[in-house]
Amino acid sequence: MKKIFIGTVGYHNLRNHSIGPALLPRLREMRWPPGVEMDEFNWGPIAIVQEFQSRPEPFDRVIILAALERAGREIGDITVFRWQGGLPDEELIQRCVGDAVTGVISVENLLIIGEYFKIWPGETLVVDVEPGPEQAGEGFTEAVERAIPDLILTLQDLCVADSAKISILDPLYGETLIEV
Repeated sequence: MKKIFIGTVGYHNLRNHSIGPALLPRLREMRWPPGVEMDEFNWGPIAIVQEFQSRPEPFDRVIILAALERAGREIGDITVFRWQGGLPDEELIQRCVGDAVTGVISVENLLIIGEYFKIWPGETLVVDVEPGPEQAGEGFTEAVERAIPDLILTLQDLCVADSAKISILDPLYGETLIEV
């Protein structure tokens, strides 16, 4: 049985940008394969590192759900990336740690800090939904609301996908993750 962790990243009350934490209660009510755990990844990268390091057995796969603005996508578009590791220069790593300590919630910081402390398994994935411009408030726009069934199917598929399917996903590298 594979041990899989689904972690959601995002601030609450930022409409589409809150897709991860807003969907977590719904995801928890669903039936998942044995070995799947889930929680928010909003409690800080250092605490997450410590939690992962304290586990008696590492996870085989980590799936991070977030909403990040990326050029060339429509609101509600879903992209799945395979984390390939790699680190930026030391100054940028230190900036990520500083941001994390001050409470900044960021997929980029989480991935880089986790990579630095070597907590990510070989199968670490980012499920990324295009949120469009940041807006305060609850609820999702119609485009993101329409994407939720596909998003849930994507998460379910990734929990049972074999490693060969995972290997063909778009790569994501630490040294190019953050634009300076």
